[in-house]
Amino acid sequence: MCRRRSSWLNLIPAALLLPLAAACAEPKAQPDVQAAVFAVDPVIARALHDPLMSDPDLASRNEANAAIGFIDSAALPVFPADDSAAADARAAARLELLEQGTIPDLPQPSPVPGGERLGPEASPAALMAALGAPEDCAAGLDENFALAATLPQVAAIMPRGMVVQAGGADTAGCRIRIIRYQTPALPEDVLQYHYARAVRGGLSAARFDQPEDSLIARNSAGETLVVHARTLANGMSGVDLLYRAPADRLVRVASRR
Repeated sequence: MCRRRSSWLNLIPAALLLPLAAACAEPKAQPDVQAAVFAVDPVIARALHDPLMSDPDLASRNEANAAIGFIDSAALPVFPADDSAAADARAAARLELLEQGTIPDLPQPSPVPGGERLGPEASPAALMAALGAPEDCAAGLDENFALAATLPQVAAIMPRGMVVQAGGADTAGCRIRIIRYQTPALPEDVLQYHYARAVRGGLSAARFDQPEDSLIARNSAGETLVVHARTLANGMSGVDLLYRAPADRLVRVASRR
């Protein structure tokens, strides 16, 4: 509580009274500086809004038994996770898809479970099993953000997606990409985008809602795409994208349009 200055306060140097004066000042309306801070300094943004360590999507920070590990970068762009951003991301994805024709309808999820959850806590064996790849392919995985730029069109990252982890391998029988990204788009819009990409690329795709909203797409050559999407504690959608190219083909990036 602030009171009238008593006589003993006269003995305190004026410089030391400035914090007291600021504390006793009447509160003023503060401008909304959050967006400006986020835009200028993503490091501060992450420090203020980093999710709780109990969030299972942070399990990858503990790299014990990790298939691929990475140094958590503070230089990543920060997207607002609000309704407007979600709508904008959905619109950008649909516009991109519409350039190639009518967007195929996302099917209803199958009541049959579609495998294990593939978040950052997933074991290397689970990741390889989801792709139908030999378990020893996990030993050849390398972490490299540049690998996210070598995805073919059938496995392209959704527009306005922010890659947070990327790894892969290009050895015989193990031509694999494991990408994790975040987007303000809703999980259903994420699956709609990847479903359209998959079926246009000649894969047969099925949707599941257990253990989480997911898509599994394959063809007879062994090409496989697995996408899991979920809502994170920060309001973004967390996406796990696993891709395996046919054994006789390198993973090559293709034009998005």
